[in-house]
Amino acid sequence: VQLVESGGGLVQAGGSLRLSCAASGGTFDIYYMGWFRQAPGKEREFVAAISRRATTTNYADSAKGRFAVSRDNAKNTAYLQMNSLNPEDTAVYYCAAGSGLFVTANRYDYWGQGTQVTVSS
Repeated sequence: VQLVESGGGLVQAGGSLRLSCAASGGTFDIYYMGWFRQAPGKEREFVAAISRRATTTNYADSAKGRFAVSRDNAKNTAYLQMNSLNPEDTAVYYCAAGSGLFVTANRYDYWGQGTQVTVSS
């Protein structure tokens, strides 16, 4: 399956962005979807994940209460709504597809190319 992220950009602190992850070339609803981010000089870290039927979600502590993960299986797309952004959220954001609600990057099988999110203070 191929994944393509979009929706990144430059936003002021306190603002919002909605990232999208469009899937093609496979059966989207058999995959759990995860979102990760990687800031310069740092390891890739877990942000959020959602189960195949969107019945279960999981968030990193840094994302709880501010970010919301969702998916539309009819559109083969996953989303990450990010609110109350702060400069510490600046990173390249990646979506990933896998077979479980994992929080570790190496458990996911497919990755997008990433989209840059920059939050100015």
